[in-house]
Amino acid sequence: MSLTLPSFSEVLPAFHGGRDTPRDYLERCIATIEAREPQVHAFSTLALDSARAAADASTERYRRGQPLSTVDGCPVGIKDIMDTADMPTQMGSPAFAGWQPAWDAACVQALRGGGAVLPGKTVTTAFACGLSNETTNPHDPLRTPGGSSSGSAAAVGAGMLPAALGTQTQGSLLRPASFCGIVGYKPTWGTLSMQGVHPISATHDHLGVLAASLEDTWRITSYLAGAQGHPARPPLQRASDTLPRATAPRRLLWLRTEAWSREVDDATAAAFAGLVGRFTEAGVEVVDASSHAAAAALEDCLVPAFAERCLGITAYEMRWPYRQYVERHGDLIERRVHDRMAQAFAMTPADYADRLAGREAMQRRVAGLMRGFDGIITLSASGPAPVGLSATGSRSFLVWATFLGLPAFSLPLMQVDGLPVGLQLIGRHGRDGDLCARARWMMRMR
Repeated sequence: MSLTLPSFSEVLPAFHGGRDTPRDYLERCIATIEAREPQVHAFSTLALDSARAAADASTERYRRGQPLSTVDGCPVGIKDIMDTADMPTQMGSPAFAGWQPAWDAACVQALRGGGAVLPGKTVTTAFACGLSNETTNPHDPLRTPGGSSSGSAAAVGAGMLPAALGTQTQGSLLRPASFCGIVGYKPTWGTLSMQGVHPISATHDHLGVLAASLEDTWRITSYLAGAQGHPARPPLQRASDTLPRATAPRRLLWLRTEAWSREVDDATAAAFAGLVGRFTEAGVEVVDASSHAAAAALEDCLVPAFAERCLGITAYEMRWPYRQYVERHGDLIERRVHDRMAQAFAMTPADYADRLAGREAMQRRVAGLMRGFDGIITLSASGPAPVGLSATGSRSFLVWATFLGLPAFSLPLMQVDGLPVGLQLIGRHGRDGDLCARARWMMRMR
């Protein structure tokens, strides 16, 4: 699972010292893109000329000792549901082929303002909720890279870029991070602005980061949290251009849910159990449902809560703009969206309010349980990336933490049959920095 491209944080001292430059770093990225893109298909649009110009400007700023920010010169891929004034935003849908917005999304504007380099737009499934796309897994081209942040994860996993932006409404960021062997981070809901990012569900959509290293992940997220200009958001706890000090968790909760027995193969279960064993050998208490009644009761209701509430809320919140898409574009819009619209218009405002109330009750329940733990651990995906490109993998281990708006990392800490599988580390609402400190400790287990 080693990456061929050094992380941005690794090369940054050399930028300051004049031993390397943003332009030279970008050229190494471009060389890998040219070598691997014909098979991986991570990009919907490449803008290498403008990226080179941005890297040259960054190089000159470092020469003068005046970088604009802690991400100046960092190449970052942009998921193709995020508006870009100089590149098409096509949403992975034929209905938007060639569509060109006149503005940048808040996250893109912030990156440009800090001197980041944007080599292109990365492939997404249609509207970030579609079934599949052309991107392949960088570890095995016969396997899915996961979705919907397919191109972002594959580009980083292939060593084309040190980092890329992604989104998650159910499992769309952490699952591809797991399949592609990289770090994925979904902050507490609302921490990063979704302005200018095509919506699915206003109360589920998360903006996040996929990166070659935990340090790059935290650096970019911290920068965006301070630069996006979104005053209604919760602050990113312990935001910094350096990682929080590694802190060993004292007590972790291992949640399996009923999906464990249904979806997890023996090899993946053994790899996860082995990692848990290393945690316990290091002095961490790991508790599971077999010895914790409240955890057992929670496991029993998490997956039904997804089926009964998450999909209903998501469908209802998709009424705008997807009803118009279905009416205007018909069969250009995937059948899944048509089905969601049928579900949405069968619901009443009272049905929607009931589902929101149920989520709030579960948020309170989980918050109470988590006060006794330093984090929850489970899989980021049910195993290695499945063979085939017709589907993007199971969301069973991801959707409930997204549903509850909790911060979560996917950490590339396991291999099964030579393929990466991520550990999902979930934290308390708004305590992202504390979670990152524990993630940093866990990354020592690689």
